[in-house]
Amino acid sequence: MKLTIERAVLLTALSHVQSVVERRNTIPILSNVLLEAEGDRLALTATDLDIAVVEKLPAKVAQPGATTVPAHTFYDIVRKLPEGAEVELTYTPAEQRLDLRAGRSSFKLSCLPKDDFPVMAAGDLPHSFMLPAEQLRRLIDKTRFAISTEETRYYLNGIYVHAASSAGVPMLRAVATDGHRLARVEAPLPAGAAGMPGVIVPRKTVNELRKLLEGGAAEAKIELSDTKIRFAFGDLVLVSKLIDGAFPEYERVIPRDNDKVMEVDSKAFAAAVDRVATISTEKSRAVKLSLKPDGIELSATSPDQGSASEQLTAAYSAKPIEIGYNSRYLLDIASQIEGENARFLLADALAPTVVRDPSDDGALYVLMPMRV
Repeated sequence: MKLTIERAVLLTALSHVQSVVERRNTIPILSNVLLEAEGDRLALTATDLDIAVVEKLPAKVAQPGATTVPAHTFYDIVRKLPEGAEVELTYTPAEQRLDLRAGRSSFKLSCLPKDDFPVMAAGDLPHSFMLPAEQLRRLIDKTRFAISTEETRYYLNGIYVHAASSAGVPMLRAVATDGHRLARVEAPLPAGAAGMPGVIVPRKTVNELRKLLEGGAAEAKIELSDTKIRFAFGDLVLVSKLIDGAFPEYERVIPRDNDKVMEVDSKAFAAAVDRVATISTEKSRAVKLSLKPDGIELSATSPDQGSASEQLTAAYSAKPIEIGYNSRYLLDIASQIEGENARFLLADALAPTVVRDPSDDGALYVLMPMRV
């Protein structure tokens, strides 16, 4: 194999694929990235056996061929090369070595045979649809903060994506919950998605996908089955296994009759919560909200640190109520509100609270209160 490629093009692609590779691997070949040169393209592939990312790049291929090299080392070398450099790659099968040259720099990287590199086949993916990248970004950004990190409840370790109906309108819905808070976001159902199964996209896949969306693609082609999902943005493809489990019936935990409504400036509210929470204990992070017709008072106490309180103007006309929340969870939800105000729908101090963004009808959040 022998080829020449622009450093900037190679670096961008390596940044996409190398982040899939785990730093510590018991299987040596999984620490490597597969390089395949053919025609006028260089294909890079990385996998951890659950996710595979493949990207094809324009290159001047003098001699086709393939090999694998240590992913993180290769990435670090290319990252440190001067901007505008032309990178020459030459693989010598007899020596199992890749020579990398750029200007006056020269590196020799140990290789492992390409035949040892695992192929992650997507298999038959019967459901296929196109989704604007902006919509996919929104579904991810507004839900992933609520993904559970508790490995025992593995079925909560991802975003549940499914076709649903909202007031009779077909929607593509994304839901994440960790049992303490829930995020439900929806977008118009794309053509071809109506018959899709409900699938749970793993947390790592969600995070890798979000990085790939930074590339400026306009649209994503999504194909899926009950066990695998494939995202394609032109020459960049991510294939992932899905979580094999049943997502809970989340609709049952969304209150329908919370009759106390409080509307508050979202940015002022988030800043006040953040200030008051400075005093709360590291373990509970509790903040108490006292709602009254003339506004709200936020307060926190700590046996070691002292106490804090702050008054905020808010629109609230129901009877007074005191309710406590984990301040970090409250801030996570408040940060998703894009409109000027956040709307809280409450029942009492023990019932789940619904938070809405008046500027985004497709987003809904549920937060469990805590005793303070």
